[in-house]
Amino acid sequence: MSHQHASLAAGCWQTLSIVEQLANVGSEVARAHRWQGKDPQQCKKAFVRALELLDLTIGDARWKGRKKELTRVRELLCDAMLGGKEYNTDLAGLGRYFYPFAVAARSGR
Repeated sequence: MSHQHASLAAGCWQTLSIVEQLANVGSEVARAHRWQGKDPQQCKKAFVRALELLDLTIGDARWKGRKKELTRVRELLCDAMLGGKEYNTDLAGLGRYFYPFAVAARSGR
């Protein structure tokens, strides 16, 4: 499998806290939202990067107690990209979920 974030996939991702990891996922979700309706190719690329980072987070053994939440977020992200038909999810709503992680990561929490 080819990774967009090769250095992160190689183990660097596991040096980040859960807050930092989810802030990075949120950055890609925000990019997908920004491109949605404007440039489908860029939107799709950001979505794929968000999924990749989320999968790295889900696979991080330190967060096994949060696996249910993380896999649910992944499910909601996929729903949002497919039009929100199953759960009425959209990228703006997911952005609101990820925003506090970005704020906390910036403040060093």
